[in-house]
Order: sequence, then structure tokens, then C-alpha cells
Amino acid sequence: MAETIPAGSTTDGVIQVGQPTDARVSAPASYDVADFPVPHGREEDWRFTPLERLRGLHDGTAVADGGVKVEVIAPEGVTVETVGRDDARLGKAGKPVDRVAAQAYSSFEKASVVSVPKETVLTEPVRIAVHGEGGTAFGHQVIEVGAFAEAVVVIDHTGDATVAANVEYLIGDGAKLTVVSVQDWGDTAVHVGQHTALVGRDATFKSVVVTFGGDLVRLHPRVVYGAPGGEAELYGLYFTDNGQHQEHRLFIDHDTPHCRSNVAYKGALQGQEAHAVWIGDVLIRAAAEGTDTYELNRNLVLTDGARVDSVPNLEIETGEIVGAGHASATGRFEDEQLFYLMARGIPADEARRLVVRGFFAELVQQIGLPELEERLIAKIEAELEASVG
Repeated sequence: MAETIPAGSTTDGVIQVGQPTDARVSAPASYDVADFPVPHGREEDWRFTPLERLRGLHDGTAVADGGVKVEVIAPEGVTVETVGRDDARLGKAGKPVDRVAAQAYSSFEKASVVSVPKETVLTEPVRIAVHGEGGTAFGHQVIEVGAFAEAVVVIDHTGDATVAANVEYLIGDGAKLTVVSVQDWGDTAVHVGQHTALVGRDATFKSVVVTFGGDLVRLHPRVVYGAPGGEAELYGLYFTDNGQHQEHRLFIDHDTPHCRSNVAYKGALQGQEAHAVWIGDVLIRAAAEGTDTYELNRNLVLTDGARVDSVPNLEIETGEIVGAGHASATGRFEDEQLFYLMARGIPADEARRLVVRGFFAELVQQIGLPELEERLIAKIEAELEASVG
């Protein structure tokens, strides 16, 4: 468990980075692009993002001239629909919170809605394949799980494209939803997305975000609670390679009493200009008595030339809570660990793989799908094979 250290301090090579307490967004949430000023990189919520690599998604110059192919494989009983912009379920989880999300919401033509009926317990996952086919595209996806239903959804992103898309999760009272979102894009892809979960009374939401590919990936997972008793677990792992920019900006809005949240993200970086950004914002509002929350981010820097910005933020407006805490740690690959394994006859390359696999193991196990876990472990090892040893 990482030690909680005051922002800006350093101990044993672990660096903590702080920022002002309330830095969630620069403008109120809105469906209208015009309500958001064009970012220039000086804004708190854009200061880490290389705007020139967004290909116009942020300033209105991006033109929808490409395509993304979406295929859904769903067990019996699950409804899969393609709907127009007037469908009442669209936007139900929450409004866009930045200009790119608002641009995506204003620009898509058709949305995909996957619905699991109430009291249905799926024994197989819903699989959604999103494949970029070049150019620029905007999209919208809704996953709706009825009261007391249980489902696992895997969203797999591959191919190459410039994509701005929003995903909504509507979790009914007493329902359980696990979502695994895998970003395994090609080398030149750009993906900016807002994921918003609306958690019902006594409902459980688990998100596992896995980011490997792409030139630039910027994701904004958000959780809001519709009634007391909701639980949210947000896990993530990312492997940032040469020149890649991977940014995960989380926000959990505890505005409802007696809800719980737990966040754990881990990342590994290697190569020149590899840049990972993790922002973890948790707000406990005055009405949210009985809240229990914790967030953790850990980063492992494997080579020189890589950079991490890790910023946990916790804002509390009531003293009547169960617990609240956060921790962030960034450190280099430890030569002592490598020496320990090599002294026992394990070659250096294999020792490196073992250390990194161990670092990610607890998060990979959260997925709960053996074939996907094996694929991700293989992907991690392939990244390590390509590294400078």
C-alpha cells in the first residue's frame, strides 16, 4: 500500500504532485459546444494534454470524414439497438464536461444502445468491438442494466482513427455491472472519450480500463450516484511506450449519502517522450454523509525519457463520513529487485518481465475473464520485449 504523503514532497524516490483542490473542469457541464471555450493548454483540465495532437477535436476544425465499425455480440435476452439522437436514454447519465465531449455529443448521427432486462443474470459477457477505419469519427454508446440484473461488458478498441466518443452506463437499482474497456489502438490513433456511470440504489459498478495503443488516448471516467447504497470500483492499467500520451482523468461525485467508491490505477512507462497523466478527483458534497472512498495511483518508470504526472485530489464538504483517503507513488524500476532474481538464476529479461507482471497482477485479476487476462499479459510481455532491456 502506498504511503500518503503531502503534495509536493519526495521520499525514497517517490514523487507526489499536487494541484489546487477544486480543479475538476473549467466550465459547467453542457450539451452545447459553444458553452466551452476553445482550450489553449493553460486551463487546469487541459494543461497536460498536447493539443496539437488532438487533430482538431478540441477547436472545431475536425471533420467527420472517417468511420468506426461497431459490432456487438450479446447473449440471448440482451437487446441491441441503433437509435437516433431523440432517444430518451441518451444523455441520461450526465452531460459532457469538456469541449471534446460536447463536440462528440453534438456530432454523432446514430447511437448504439445495449439493454439488459431487469432481473436478468448473464452467464456470458456482452462483447462490443470498436474498430477504427481511418479518418475522424464521433460516436455514442449506452449500456443499460435493469434493476437487479447482472452483466459483464467488454468494449474492445482496435484499428486506426481519430475518435471522440461518449459512453454512458445506466445501472438500475440493485444491479451489478462490470465493464472492461480495452484501448488497443494502432500506433497513429487518437481517442478522446468521456465515460459516465449513473449508479442506482444499492447497485454495484466495476470499471476496468486498460490502455496500451494509440498515439494519444485521453479518457474521462466519471461516476454519479442516483440513490443511497451505490458502490463503484474503478480499476485501470496502462503501458505507455515511446512517444505515446495516455491520460486518464477520473471524477467521482459523492452527492448522495451512504455510497462507496474505490479507485486503483497502475501504469508502466518506457521509452523517450512516453507521457502518462493520471488525475483522480473525488468530491464528497455536504449531503453525502456516510461516504467511504479511497483512491490510489502507482507508476513504474522502466527507462529514462519517460514522464508521469499523477494528481490525486480529495475535496470533503462534510465531516460525517466513514472514511476517505488517497495516495500516489511514482518510482523507477529497482535494480535491487532485478539483482535479487538474477542471483537466483533468472535471466535479466525474464526477471524484468516477472517484476512488471507482478506489478500489474492484482488489477489484471479484476477482469475475471481468463482469455482476456491472458491476452493482456501477453500484450504487456510484448511491450517489454520491444523495450531497451
